Amino acid sequence: MSKNFLIAFGVGIVCIAIGAWMVVYVNRGAYVDLPGKVLKVRTAPLDEASAVAVVDFRVSNPASYPFVVRKVTVAMEDNAGAESEGETVSEVDARQLFQAIPLLGQKFNDTLLMRDSVPPHTSWDRMVAARFEVPQSKIEARKRLVVRIEEIDGKVFDLSEK
Repeated sequence: MSKNFLIAFGVGIVCIAIGAWMVVYVNRGAYVDLPGKVLKVRTAPLDEASAVAVVDFRVSNPASYPFVVRKVTVAMEDNAGAESEGETVSEVDARQLFQAIPLLGQKFNDTLLMRDSVPPHTSWDRMVAARFEVPQSKIEARKRLVVRIEEIDGKVFDLSEK
């Protein structure tokens, strides 16, 4: 092999490596993700056959674009593995719920609502409350609670209690 061929081959490899690095660097914040964790779960009975669960959680948006929320739900998984979805409580009703049921304690965070927009490169502490048509004892004996956050384009992210 000639010396000129090896030099041209080396320069070509370096150019390809620089091009690949630029593609990865430019697209580093273009993916949608919503990592987070459940911080606290509180439950209280509403009557003999229903109870409410309040889930405080933290989410982060590492992308370079805002994360727009389409829907937020809470599901309870029992010890047998069966999952039941709760009826999500609005922000106005959540405020009244905390005033009416002192057992829940203080309302620390705002409710994550439909059309909320999590700005790029930020973290939010939020909460969601859900009513379940089961006694409080069943909620207390649960395997876990899962907060499901659906993005405006349809991608779903789960924040699990455990």
